[in-house]
Amino acid sequence: MPPRSTPTVRQRRLGAEMRRMREAAGVTAQEAAALLGIDRTRIPNMEAGRFGISAERLHVLALNYGCTDHELVAALVNMAQERGTRWWESYRGTLPPPFLDIAELEHHAAAMRVFVMVHIPGLLQTAEYARAVFEKSLISLPPKEVETRAAYRMRRQEILTLREPPPRYTAVIHEAALRMQFGGPKVARGQLIHLLDMSERTNITLRVLPFDAKGFAGSGQPMFYAHGPVPRLDTVQLDSFHGSVFVDAETQLSNYRRLLDAMEDASLSPSESRDLIHSIAQQL
Repeated sequence: MPPRSTPTVRQRRLGAEMRRMREAAGVTAQEAAALLGIDRTRIPNMEAGRFGISAERLHVLALNYGCTDHELVAALVNMAQERGTRWWESYRGTLPPPFLDIAELEHHAAAMRVFVMVHIPGLLQTAEYARAVFEKSLISLPPKEVETRAAYRMRRQEILTLREPPPRYTAVIHEAALRMQFGGPKVARGQLIHLLDMSERTNITLRVLPFDAKGFAGSGQPMFYAHGPVPRLDTVQLDSFHGSVFVDAETQLSNYRRLLDAMEDASLSPSESRDLIHSIAQQL
């Protein structure tokens, strides 16, 4: 089987965790290859996500690396066994790879936490609002591209409503995002009403960080925290002008968890948040 030309973030993550286990055990790539009876160049390619690995070989490596975190090993084995084409793959070549990586991350997340400052979270946007956001892209997008991106975002939202059981989803939304009128007052009001409807779902918690909060930690950068099957496999996705940045170092994950905790502490309760959203909607 030829190497993958563009491994996904999830495939690269599996390889990175294999490398971390190997380095923690003090085993060289050549020694790891000898354990599996393969060419030594295969190990770096596996650890870069360019080649897959079977569950049996992964078990052999974990055993010889002396990894005693059985839950982590089981989670990695599940990742290695994943086969088949998911729905987002039909957009490969049409949308940038980070768009697909985010859908893959959401698909496998046990729970999700987000913070947004200016836009409503993507998984909670209406189609009209999403189109208005994409129309404001710094690089002018043709109408067909705007429609493709909006439709893709709507498909991603099914993770909150169709998966059984649905993942827990907690969003901290700054009041500024609620007052921005992307698409005009009518679209903005419809978006706020949709937020109120979604907040009634048992798996979704919305909290508003109001203008009169006495400050909050962080720079205001939007962030998406995806909980994996074990904490070691959590991932943070950050938006930047150059595209998505994915973070998985343990210290950084811990810092982002603390940051999200602090933002939740500074925000209104879910019921107070709904009251504020309703009040802003009535003003439009």
